[in-house]
Amino acid sequence: MTVAVEELRELKSDQVVDARATSCPGPILAAKKAIGSIPVGGVMEVLASDTGTLKDLPAWCKKMGHDFLGSIDDAGYLQLFLRKMK
Repeated sequence: MTVAVEELRELKSDQVVDARATSCPGPILAAKKAIGSIPVGGVMEVLASDTGTLKDLPAWCKKMGHDFLGSIDDAGYLQLFLRKMK
């Protein structure tokens, strides 16, 4: 379920994980660590500079049963959004 970029910009994240200083698998590890601190139905925003995260995070979401909402790439880094589903 991918959301339009305009909708992503409007999203209020329950948690922002800044993994811009790390490369694969850093952003995924940071997301795994932080997912426990947000409520089911909550939104997590992952900031990443590693383009591999564009493949890794959706795959991790699918494996873990969370919804990957999409990404924005216009600030010199990636903003990726997911909704915790369980």
